[in-house]
Amino acid sequence: MSQILELEDEREEWEEELGDDDEQDESDTSHFDIKQISKIVVYGTDWTTETILNQLTRENINLNPSFQRRDAWNIIRKSRFIESLILGLPVPQIVLVEREKGKYLVLDGKQRLLTILQFYNQSKSVNNNFKLKGLEFLSELNGLKWENFDPLHRDTLDALDNQTIRTTIIRNWQSEDFLYKVFLRLNVENTPLSPQELRQALNPGKFTDYIDDWSNKSQGLKYIFPKQPDFRMRDNQLLLKYVAFQYFLPAYRGSLKAFLDETCKKLNKAWEKDQDNIEKTLQQFEDAMMLTIKIFGQDNFGRIWLKNKEKYEKNRSYSLLEAILFYFSDPVIRERVNEVDPTKIEQAFKTLCSSSQDFINSLKSTTNTIAKTYTRLALWGKALREVLKIDFNIPELIDNRIFFSGFR
Repeated sequence: MSQILELEDEREEWEEELGDDDEQDESDTSHFDIKQISKIVVYGTDWTTETILNQLTRENINLNPSFQRRDAWNIIRKSRFIESLILGLPVPQIVLVEREKGKYLVLDGKQRLLTILQFYNQSKSVNNNFKLKGLEFLSELNGLKWENFDPLHRDTLDALDNQTIRTTIIRNWQSEDFLYKVFLRLNVENTPLSPQELRQALNPGKFTDYIDDWSNKSQGLKYIFPKQPDFRMRDNQLLLKYVAFQYFLPAYRGSLKAFLDETCKKLNKAWEKDQDNIEKTLQQFEDAMMLTIKIFGQDNFGRIWLKNKEKYEKNRSYSLLEAILFYFSDPVIRERVNEVDPTKIEQAFKTLCSSSQDFINSLKSTTNTIAKTYTRLALWGKALREVLKIDFNIPELIDNRIFFSGFR
């Protein structure tokens, strides 16, 4: 945990920036000033499919490669979207944010934009140049790729190229918190998306790119997300939160969103100086994951032990996994764990789950508060220290702040 000491000065600066916004979760974006809204310019335009494709290929619309790997739609859904455009059926609007003149981030509609890019054979993703499949009205086009359309289908391609898609553009925005608020509202009717997607776009840099690349190749994450990469970027966010706790735990003020945003900003800035340490930290994550799986097994790691049912809970708890990985990231602790009968460590965990309601509560509902974060780290640390019979430091809670400067 030496990196905590190495970035001490940056951490103190960060604490001043975040303020006392305790006990907020990732969806809380109440920081921005309501007066800023009056300065924001929102307008609609009707871009044709051809215009949108041109904006994408010229990279005026940011649809970066890391997102293109995270493809949520299957081929039938993509095909029917293309069919709707050909027929002029209503489709949802695209929402863009102008970051600089003529350059846009996507707030809503990335899957639709990716589908256009792929159908026109302009993407480097797996589903690039896909064949149309499952069309309901234009079944004669099933099996065709864009490049296979012959002159007989010229009218069809013209209809696709010239179809307009309503596009809303947001300009003169002052606050990233405002964009998060709009982002969450746009997705309220759908499966909630992780704000990690927007965080990636708003905080570009070498650290952000490296986290994404690592999450794609991580062996440990494959045990949680076997169909990598996860289109909601939960794998990416889990890894980012791990790094954030390794570097900046004492700076955590209860706002997960602010904490992860600032981690990206700080480590993007510090990348040239701290690249080697960051890479070592990520390798420690892999080692910690493998040890966790060794102790608890592939089926049970990251799951709460249910005393009354004498079995592990069905759903995996990321908060629990976070606490276990926090300690297993330390090489000295890992070495000692490997010397101890693994059943004793698992039994210590079961005993903690069975005897401490505070520990269980720290893993249930609003788990990102300072109190619950501290509780699960402290209680598991004490149980682990007792079974391993070695001494190491455990985080302390002082004035609703988690203090930690390394394991020894």
